[in-house]
Amino acid sequence: MTIAQERLAKRFDKWDVNGDGVLEPSDFITEAANIANAFGETPDSAKGAQLRDGFIAMFKTLADKAGVGAQGPINREQFLQAAGEVVDGGAATFNPVLGPVTKGIVALADKNNDGVIDEAEFAAWLKAVGVDEQEGRAAFQQIDADKSGTLSEAELLDAVRQFHTGELHVELLG
Repeated sequence: MTIAQERLAKRFDKWDVNGDGVLEPSDFITEAANIANAFGETPDSAKGAQLRDGFIAMFKTLADKAGVGAQGPINREQFLQAAGEVVDGGAATFNPVLGPVTKGIVALADKNNDGVIDEAEFAAWLKAVGVDEQEGRAAFQQIDADKSGTLSEAELLDAVRQFHTGELHVELLG
C-alpha cells in the first residue's frame, strides 16, 4: 500500500464515525460540524455552512467517482479508488475537490480576518481534528516554506495535497 493509500485509509476510518464500514453525507457533515464547533461557530453559521457545503460537495464528487448515488453510501474500497483518483490526478483533480473545504477551514480558523492563517490558527484547526497543539505548531513550521508566518488558502491546499500524496511528512489527520 502506498503512503497515499495508507493516508486515505486512515481518512476513511476517521470519517466512518459509527464504524459501519461506509461513508454517507452525514459523516462529512459531522466532520464539518466538529471543526466549526471547535472554532466556536455553529454548523449553521455562515462560516460553518461554508465548510459544510465544501464537505458535501466533496462527498458528491467522491460518490460520483465511486459510481454510487449522491447519497452514497461509499464503502472503503470505493472510497480508496475514488479518493485515490482525486489524489493521483495532482492539483488539477485535487484542488477543485478540496479547495472549497480548505477555503472553509481558513474562514473558520482566520480569527483576525486577514485572509491567511498564522501558526496559532493553523494549530487550532489541527487540534480540532485531533492533532496535538505542539505537533500542529511544528507542522506549521514545515509547511510555511517561505517563512512568512502565515499560510494562504492556496498554500494550505498545496500542503493538504502534498500530505495526501506522501510528499509532506507532517500529521494532518489526527
